[in-house]
Amino acid sequence: MNKTRIEITVVGRDHEGVVAGFTNFIFQKGGNIEKINQNVIRGLFGMYLESSFTQKINIKKFNQEVEQLAKNLKMEVNVHHEATLRKRVAILVTKESHCLQAILDARTKNQLKGEIIVIIGTENTLAPIAKRAKIPFVLVKDADQSKSEERILAITKQYDIDLIVLARYMRILSPNFVWRYPNRIINIHPSLLPAFPGAFAYMQAYERGAKIVGCTAHYVTEDLDQGPIIFQDAFAIDSDETVESLKNKGQRIEAKTLLEAVKMHLEGRLEVYWGKVHVKPKRSR
Repeated sequence: MNKTRIEITVVGRDHEGVVAGFTNFIFQKGGNIEKINQNVIRGLFGMYLESSFTQKINIKKFNQEVEQLAKNLKMEVNVHHEATLRKRVAILVTKESHCLQAILDARTKNQLKGEIIVIIGTENTLAPIAKRAKIPFVLVKDADQSKSEERILAITKQYDIDLIVLARYMRILSPNFVWRYPNRIINIHPSLLPAFPGAFAYMQAYERGAKIVGCTAHYVTEDLDQGPIIFQDAFAIDSDETVESLKNKGQRIEAKTLLEAVKMHLEGRLEVYWGKVHVKPKRSR
């Protein structure tokens, strides 16, 4: 039986009636709730609701009614409709180019089942790469993180983004941002999580005398470097290794690992439940 799947994310100040309001709305429309997650941090409420419908849905009308419900409940809402169309991707960057370049190279070779729609940077360092690829580059350098996130959210909404890729984006995203894209933000971290969290993983590995080092592509959650793991890779550390040579090797597998995770997501091969990513086998042609 064919189903129309609709994901709804709700964010705002915590108060009564929000969960009931949205779940009743789905039931009234003849839908079934397949997943629902809620969280509250310092008075900020976030909810992810995945619903399915066996009957035909008027998408435009559905969106309008959800927006009105959110307005009545004084909440912000995002609606994401599962589609067979190629996913629309935004890449967030700072100044390191290796991960961005790997994704753009795969795009050139038609290896991505998605479209890179916009690149958003905290500085202009990588703008020339975006220009050569003929992809819009938007600079968002607000020092105030809440203002920065507000601008990025406006951009991702403008471009109707399905997936956000953090290609060595060196800022921590708040729950207010992350909850709007549940399991649709992929980050690359330069260590085999859960070990060596934070920005200086290679330095920690070097100082601790690690014998193997690697990187982790994971979905982003409100808990720093703790999101569901998608894909990992590693290499052995030579006895004459320096911090610089370690970093150079690490950057090569960072680019490879992030690209692999992005490909799997765009191919629809990833499912997340109970905080764990389950990878579906690749379909044979």
